[in-house]
Amino acid sequence: MGINTRIFNSILDNDFYKFTMQCAVVKLFPNVKAKYKFINRGQHEFPQGFDKLLREAVDYMAQLQLTKDEKHFIIRTCPYLNPAYIDFLEGYRYDPSEVHIKQNGNDLEVKVEGFWYRTILWEVPLLSLISELYYKATGQTSWDDEKIIKNTLDKVKLFNDLDVRFAEFGTRRRHSYHAHRLVVHTLETFNGKSFIGSSNVHMAMLYNTKPIGTHAHEWFMFHAAEYGFKMSNTMALEHWVDVYRGDLGVALSDTYTTEAFFKQFDKKFSKLFDGVRHDSGDPIEFANKTIEHYKHLGINPHFKYIIFSDGLNPEKVESITHATKDKIGISFGIGTNLTNDVGLRPMNIVIKLTQVLTSDNEWVDTLKLSDEKGKHTGNQKMIDLAKEILRIEQ
Repeated sequence: MGINTRIFNSILDNDFYKFTMQCAVVKLFPNVKAKYKFINRGQHEFPQGFDKLLREAVDYMAQLQLTKDEKHFIIRTCPYLNPAYIDFLEGYRYDPSEVHIKQNGNDLEVKVEGFWYRTILWEVPLLSLISELYYKATGQTSWDDEKIIKNTLDKVKLFNDLDVRFAEFGTRRRHSYHAHRLVVHTLETFNGKSFIGSSNVHMAMLYNTKPIGTHAHEWFMFHAAEYGFKMSNTMALEHWVDVYRGDLGVALSDTYTTEAFFKQFDKKFSKLFDGVRHDSGDPIEFANKTIEHYKHLGINPHFKYIIFSDGLNPEKVESITHATKDKIGISFGIGTNLTNDVGLRPMNIVIKLTQVLTSDNEWVDTLKLSDEKGKHTGNQKMIDLAKEILRIEQ
């Protein structure tokens, strides 16, 4: 097809929470193995030969390694990542044999399998590659740079006028590496007072801003497989505190529904963690539940905050801000609407952790129970079991 597949040029071109979780996995769970699977939620049709393009791009990533400048950036900006892990990352190389790619007609199958501490870094780059190569292979033309910059500046103006803080969270479903850099450059150059950082460590380094993130759903999904659904949130939070000792203090709340999470997010955790991240369900309803939770524990919600990160656009940011501002601290993680708002239909794709080989040497299915009805993911038998154990009716 004559398409350049050498898209990635930095091992740090990944979401920050992948590195923070990898650090914790290396320390606590070095023997765990994991399986991931690509899910084509948007039912996108992939052109013939797409699997070969993706294979070339994945194989090329074996050449990436942490440079000295990148290592110094990590040491300087992320003091909570221990030196042993940073040295490990310097020696880490992507292993393309962990990624299995197959195409049947217009359907694409991508699976990842291997030690968790290694395979944990594949999810975000794979999604980025699939997204960028899809637009190239289907010949879709985006807006020109000038229009993308203007569109981004319009959003920055709104966020400045609202007096809210936001970070760029758009690596996994970006239109392209070029568009991503263009957006972050625009945000950093004309940010006013609103833009506070990027989830992408490479972009954060390029534009001298803060890498932002803590952990993802897979951290809690593993703990459910290893320790059971009842203990999943508690053990996941305990282990996070054991590794980071108060740093990286934003807890993801919705892996097994927010209702179940708050039952285990007791006074100890509520005081230890700076705040929580909202990623599914009604954001205003979630904010009200969070505020009431803190008040019930005798904690002033003005000293805590919520990061909203679920499918945000300027209109959603505005409505959430008007409903929650001055009640609790708020900030926003905006993804696809920043890095793939270029005049084309954004892709709706994910890669999910599907199984882990636990300490008893058995493969156990993983799952996620969304706050949105009908959006649970995983084996239906396990979903039913989790809902019964956690007394979830939806």
